[in-house]
Amino acid sequence: MRRHIQSLLLVLAVAAALAVVLAASAAAAPADRVALTGSVPSWATPGALKAATDPAQRVTFHVYLGWRHSARAEALARAVSDPASARYGHYLSPKKFRARFSPSPGEVAAVTSWLKSQGFTIADVPANHLFVAADGTAAQVQAAFRVRLNQYKVDGQTLRAPASAPSIPASLATVVRGIVGLDQNRARPLATADNAPPPPGFRNAPPMSSYWGQSLATDQPMAYGQYAPYAVQGYTPSQFQGAYGVARAIRQGNDGRGVTVAVIDAYAAPTIVYDVNRYSRDNGLPPFKRGQFTQIVDPGLATQPPQEDEQGWYGEETMDIEAVHSMAPGARVIYLGSLNSESDVMDEAMNLVIDHRLARIVSNSYGDWGEQQPADMIKAENAMYVQAACEGIGLYFSSGDNGDEIDTIGYRSPDWSASSPWVTAVGGTSLGVGARDQYLFETGWGTGRSVLSDDGLSWTPDPPGDWWYGGGGGTSVLFRQPAYQRGMVPRAIADYYGTGKLWRAVPDVAMDGDPTTGMLVGETQTFSDGVYYDVARYGGTSLSCPLFAGLMALADQRARFPHGFANPALYRAARRHAYRDIVDPPSPVAAVRVDYANGENDADGVGFSLRSMNDTETLHTIPGYDDVTGVGTPKGEAFLNALR
Repeated sequence: MRRHIQSLLLVLAVAAALAVVLAASAAAAPADRVALTGSVPSWATPGALKAATDPAQRVTFHVYLGWRHSARAEALARAVSDPASARYGHYLSPKKFRARFSPSPGEVAAVTSWLKSQGFTIADVPANHLFVAADGTAAQVQAAFRVRLNQYKVDGQTLRAPASAPSIPASLATVVRGIVGLDQNRARPLATADNAPPPPGFRNAPPMSSYWGQSLATDQPMAYGQYAPYAVQGYTPSQFQGAYGVARAIRQGNDGRGVTVAVIDAYAAPTIVYDVNRYSRDNGLPPFKRGQFTQIVDPGLATQPPQEDEQGWYGEETMDIEAVHSMAPGARVIYLGSLNSESDVMDEAMNLVIDHRLARIVSNSYGDWGEQQPADMIKAENAMYVQAACEGIGLYFSSGDNGDEIDTIGYRSPDWSASSPWVTAVGGTSLGVGARDQYLFETGWGTGRSVLSDDGLSWTPDPPGDWWYGGGGGTSVLFRQPAYQRGMVPRAIADYYGTGKLWRAVPDVAMDGDPTTGMLVGETQTFSDGVYYDVARYGGTSLSCPLFAGLMALADQRARFPHGFANPALYRAARRHAYRDIVDPPSPVAAVRVDYANGENDADGVGFSLRSMNDTETLHTIPGYDDVTGVGTPKGEAFLNALR
């Protein structure tokens, strides 16, 4: 188990730097130009420089315009989302939102005219005029924005980014709020297994338990003075419905019918319809009816060559859709697959859902490490989230799978977009489900890993072992505490860095995310003996988020009302005992996991590991709100009724 000793001065310096970047929109430049400081990612440093960008490389980017009267838009978003407000639920249609807040046609024309004059092709101007998408070569970008594009080595990838702040003509300074996409900021799928999500083929090795504690690992060393159970094979829809107390409601017709849930990911799994329907038939769910599932994908997917991260998103998409369908088998599901995983491209899918109100609930099982994202990207995405709130659309984001992120980025941080005050961040737990699909326990998801010693007599390192992964959370350094968290979040969390000010805390709620107690997922995969459908256990807050989104479809149906941006209502429901308060277990909890060395069969042997739970680093499960599970996990009927 690792321990962290942080320098408060270092954390405060990082916070101050990020706050300055987020607030800045322009910097000193020649009289006829304005520099935009928010377009340079923090990782574009001289030490990471690899080479100059090929001048012929194609670059697609967004010139972000923002909203007219943005403060009024935010005020409206707060009012229509707050159950205590007289304007609660009085959502705007997309058409009315555009009329009030979208940039004018003249402003859009000024931007598009200048871009065309620089040789760019206009790729898209959405109906809400939030951005102008353009395409050109790296050489054209460098000339137009008077910036140098370089390639940088980042986390094992080579990514493009500007070396300094790009600039625009001073005549556009009051129109353009930023540029998104000059850098290759990629979102990452959060489906978690110890191997990459399939394909290629992956399956779990036996022995396994059908439910928590069914099969004790008496042939393995003890842990914490007793034999641990073998990990579950993956919980089924009936087990999740039973554990979270909604099985009866679903049987009685409160199954999400009449509600549409959108799932956004990159790319598109070619076998998704077959896989979900096969999974449903095998696990007691109704297959999708005609019109119940719609897949909207970028047309370019049909012609572009396979991308290096494409297959990794297939498992993400499959788990997301099967999880939503498991909790809301009557809901309509729309899947939107972007052309690639670059953040600005995925934003186009999000903007499409919001600007045409394709769904009232949106599940997003992806994110970025920490809050060290380009400020222009954060501003642009927050603007979309404000529009969603005004229109009564609830956005749900996974809180991340790297715990406090210290191992990943070197300092404590919640993930973006989960840290936005305009989304619901869903954290992770470890869940125990009994033989009758009943709830047994939950701990915070944080996994310590020990492996079987060479002599087979002990676990090494001593349990809980090495920290492996866990649900994201923590305290934002960018956003002040939103009103819905006042009086709910302990000051020790809200003012974690000792600034004397209160900040946004993450997550808001939680559901099962631990891969050791994860979900049985069915998908067509490529095995050594052929391509066929099979099942495996997966987890991560990628699971937590769609499970909660499905549960919110039940809540919307029961209330006969779209909750939209639900955080004010969700925190209010905490005062009505709608959640299980997740705290430290009375004694350590662990399970034995068995893995094939090659990921699919025992030809190369198996490995045994002990997975200890509730190992949550600098995050902690405490009574009341905590930065691992938020206000807790939903408690069935009490949760649904509290949101009526």
